[in-house]
Amino acid sequence: MSFPTITFKHTNMSVDYELQGRVTEKFQSLERYIRGKSDARCAVEFAKVTPQQHGPVYRVEVNIWSDGVLYRAEATKDSFDAAIDSVRSELDSELGRARTRRMSLWRKGARKMKEMMQRSN
Repeated sequence: MSFPTITFKHTNMSVDYELQGRVTEKFQSLERYIRGKSDARCAVEFAKVTPQQHGPVYRVEVNIWSDGVLYRAEATKDSFDAAIDSVRSELDSELGRARTRRMSLWRKGARKMKEMMQRSN
């Protein structure tokens, strides 16, 4: 299974398919966190912040739903590429933390079960 279908939204700018391709390419590495989940969805919004002309003008917002949990990241940078990279690394750490926590809780439960089984003997 590959990364889920990504829904794109463009605000205050025209549709740029090159940006969409870059997002799809960079988010392929996040597939390892949502592999095997049929209900996973992803929504990406590109926005050009209009009131300013200098500084961080480009905003990227990403929402990923997986197993009923929302993972969200947003970045405003000087270019779309920098914002995409920032959002991707933020999502990578957020998904990794959730995965680590889930595994830790599972192992903790398994240890408790083992202790209960040993006490009953």
